[in-house]
Amino acid sequence: MRIRHVRSGQAVDEPGKLPSVIKTEKGKCLTTTIFVKYYYEVKSGGNRLVSIVVAALPSGMLQARYNPTAQDTIWRAGRNAQSLGEVFRVRLVFDWLKEKRNWRVQRIPMTPQPFNWED
Repeated sequence: MRIRHVRSGQAVDEPGKLPSVIKTEKGKCLTTTIFVKYYYEVKSGGNRLVSIVVAALPSGMLQARYNPTAQDTIWRAGRNAQSLGEVFRVRLVFDWLKEKRNWRVQRIPMTPQPFNWED
């Protein structure tokens, strides 16, 4: 998937690092990326895991649906200083991805809280 977003007021269109399809000994396989983010409650004496967010980034074949332009995006500029030669980085905005397809972002609370799959 291409990375299209606005950075410092300028439209950015960078190629992603994964191809939409990879070839294996079993044939062609669609690529997707899964992000997992852990949320903790900070307490003295240790942290407590509150929830886990799992996000499924779509294949580049779905570019037109998920990130057709720099303004219609799921990305936000990441922490890197291009002036210092740092590698280009972006952040996936879970809320923006969820707005496009709710099921692609799931918040899984820790027990005893119930988990319900969001379609």
